Amino acid sequence: MIRSGSVPARVTRVVILGGGFGGVNTARHLERLLRRRRDVEIVLISRDNYFLMTPLLFEVCTGALGLYDCSAPIRSVLRSTRVIEATVRAVDLDHRTVTLAAGGEERDVGYDHLVLALGAVTNQRSIPGAETALTFKTLTDAAVLRNHVLEQLERADTETDPARKRRRLTFAVIGGGLVGVELFGELTAFVRKILRLYSRISEDELRFVLLEYGTRVLPEVDPDLAEYATAVLRRRPGVEVRTGAGVTRVEPGRVVLGETAIEAETIVLTAGILPNPLVATLPLTRDRRQRVVVEATMRSPDRAEVWALGDCAAVPDPHGTPYPCLAQHAMREAKVLARNIAAVLAGREPEPFVYGTLGIMASLGPGKGLGTLLNLRMRGLLAWWVRRGYYLMTMPGWDRRLRILADWAVALVARPDVGKIDLDAETARFVRDHLSGSTESASNSRPEPVEANSASPRTHS
Repeated sequence: MIRSGSVPARVTRVVILGGGFGGVNTARHLERLLRRRRDVEIVLISRDNYFLMTPLLFEVCTGALGLYDCSAPIRSVLRSTRVIEATVRAVDLDHRTVTLAAGGEERDVGYDHLVLALGAVTNQRSIPGAETALTFKTLTDAAVLRNHVLEQLERADTETDPARKRRRLTFAVIGGGLVGVELFGELTAFVRKILRLYSRISEDELRFVLLEYGTRVLPEVDPDLAEYATAVLRRRPGVEVRTGAGVTRVEPGRVVLGETAIEAETIVLTAGILPNPLVATLPLTRDRRQRVVVEATMRSPDRAEVWALGDCAAVPDPHGTPYPCLAQHAMREAKVLARNIAAVLAGREPEPFVYGTLGIMASLGPGKGLGTLLNLRMRGLLAWWVRRGYYLMTMPGWDRRLRILADWAVALVARPDVGKIDLDAETARFVRDHLSGSTESASNSRPEPVEANSASPRTHS
């Protein structure tokens, strides 16, 4: 017999959009804070069913890590949160509903509190033709780039036309920020390490070009460390680091810089990010970078029930300057945001987010790194290992950490694998989503129907 009042008459639903650093960590902290609240349901909606440790994506591209070792299934990370893998089509702030699409069907999910943790996409708007370049933001991007690089080496090994061979062996990266420099460093080391497998290609035929519009690479770090990075990269054969290099347009096989052009079959765009396109459809105040403007508590000044964090939000520091779009900030924003939602549900006032950056670390390839940690500058092998150690411990679950450690141990003594990855299914999915004009890639699975304000919470362990 069920006692009267044992089931809540109405459940307060907190819906989190996005399965990245901000979204997953918000859900984890909410689970802990609200574990005794049967009247609250936490729902996380994500395009993918896995959480991606993006700082380790570079090593997936070069084969130092397995394809899925830098990711963890969201359902294994969360305990009581209801997880839905689907595309977010729209958000109706007036009716407090989110429209989802999955398996060819659409349905609405109601919410009482909405957390925007949708992340960002590569900025392809600032350079004409940038959509023809490769990007480096997702697991698929890493696999596609890896396949493409290996394909160019395979074709160059049998190429008889000198001009076409030069194009195939020229690799251009547009953008000299953290992502661009780390990718460039890993890519130059990877290609040189496997070159011995291609007997008809010599090292002096390789050309790597890093193009940065600003006056120096790595504007996120101290000038001395940026100079160190530039010196390390330029010592590698075939490497060019160009600053003050304004790219006027990108064409298939060409990067145009004013009156000159670089012929390259491999062009990767890492020049900045933009908030998820869905953010632009919401009637919320946004800054010049199109991020949702929030108070220091991460609450929207326009809608008290809407919260935002991570790359899609402009979270102000005590001086009013938005915090940088870094993983460490998103993780710590998530902790405070979860506390604030729990406080509001308990009738208390939310608290502002205040955080001092621990530091910034970057890898320049195996054994080379740089960065600052608690105001201590580091470079070389020490910085490389500290960076690895930090992200290893950030990865949720010891099973994943042990897999990463095993891959790293093998990579220290073995030559990188040059086998390509079959991406036919991923290509078909991309084409389908592109033609449908979706904001996020929809999954092939169909979520269970979700009714707004259901009578009792549903959980997934």
